Amino acid sequence: MNAIDTARPVVHARIAPDGCLVEADARLQALNARAGGSIGAPLAVPALASLVRLAQRLRVLVARAVVAADGDTDLDMWVRAKPDPDGGVRLAISGWRPRGAWRGEADPHHRARDFMGTMGGSVWETDAALRLTYIAPELGAGVAMGRDALLGQPLTQLFKLGEDETGTVPILSALAMRARFDDQPAALRASGNRVQLSAAPLFDAGGGFAGLTGTAQIMDLADDEAADAPPEAFAARLNQALRAPLGRIIANADSINAQAEGPLRQDYVDYAADIAVAGRHLLGLVDELVDLHAIERPDFTVAVEPVDLADIARRAAGLLAVRAAAASVRIDRPAADEALDAAADFGRALQILVNLIGNAVRYSPPGGMVWIRAERDGDRAVVVVADQGKGIATADQQRIFEKFERVDPGEPGGSGLGLYIARRLARAMGGDITVDSAPGQGARFTLSLPAID
Repeated sequence: MNAIDTARPVVHARIAPDGCLVEADARLQALNARAGGSIGAPLAVPALASLVRLAQRLRVLVARAVVAADGDTDLDMWVRAKPDPDGGVRLAISGWRPRGAWRGEADPHHRARDFMGTMGGSVWETDAALRLTYIAPELGAGVAMGRDALLGQPLTQLFKLGEDETGTVPILSALAMRARFDDQPAALRASGNRVQLSAAPLFDAGGGFAGLTGTAQIMDLADDEAADAPPEAFAARLNQALRAPLGRIIANADSINAQAEGPLRQDYVDYAADIAVAGRHLLGLVDELVDLHAIERPDFTVAVEPVDLADIARRAAGLLAVRAAAASVRIDRPAADEALDAAADFGRALQILVNLIGNAVRYSPPGGMVWIRAERDGDRAVVVVADQGKGIATADQQRIFEKFERVDPGEPGGSGLGLYIARRLARAMGGDITVDSAPGQGARFTLSLPAID
């Protein structure tokens, strides 16, 4: 994360689906005008326009450090590009400073720390009441309620804050002074893993305090700590070793693929897209290994509560809508007014259905359909996921639920852990997963969980 200009408010802008600047704060309007643009015309600042295109293509919030040229000066910025439902994008820009002025003010240690925050830290943000407004995916890993459920919750629901070597809590002093802070000791509540927090205040257009934008640097465990670390720390250590580097590889590959720094040869653009796809595949494998480690522990349990299984099915289908559209596969999900009460862990049930629906989409032919039905069967709440794929032979229907087993190992696809993990999770919640299929007739996977009257 680049140094934040605490004397300046966050700069906002809205970009239409066609890339034209619809509205912007005066500061960005002036920069855009100097670059040859105007309101109603395409955004003329290349670095910002590239980030907008990337957010539109991925349909997710993209936040990163950006350097924009302004005449003979380079501007350091921290930019958040958030897609709108209509295909447009909203920008929020902080840390707006001329590169020369920032470097002249900071000592080498401070510059190095800022650089490492950008390259290695995991981003989080809050509003003025210190409620979480953004959490990097790796920070939400292992959270029982799910990462999205943390949004709007107090910062202390994500981090357990500690004292530094002087016995003070740096964030409290910084909030009192509305100033930047570094090296705030903390721990992730979900994993217990130690982190160091750094952040800077954000200000609204009127100069009022608008929240914090910061990073969490996951700390290495000492050898003796690692030897005695509880099993729950495995996910955090794996995150440190694999998820963060892979995340940077994917982000850089996406940036190259979007030609953020200017035109490139098409073969290099294609290579970058392949790298990003491979990186996401590896991230999925990391998630599966973490789950595998968790579910095979003797003390593994799942906390169940009343949930609406039909709503979870709709959510899972929504998460896979983009993938299905890319594969020309339609998903027929339960109607919005359908409800199916069950006893389950919300996050784990969602994980299971994402796996089942994702497999159905993967093995469906172009133009095919995936059906999702939610219904009551006696004392069981049942979700059926059916596809029009090539089907599964009877001899393979039990084998696919074993570790590292797939119907056809030669086909592109997952690691062979997804169904094994899904069934173990279902059984941990008092349910099960079964399959009914025949070659050439598609497959029907059924998730059953205890129903609630």
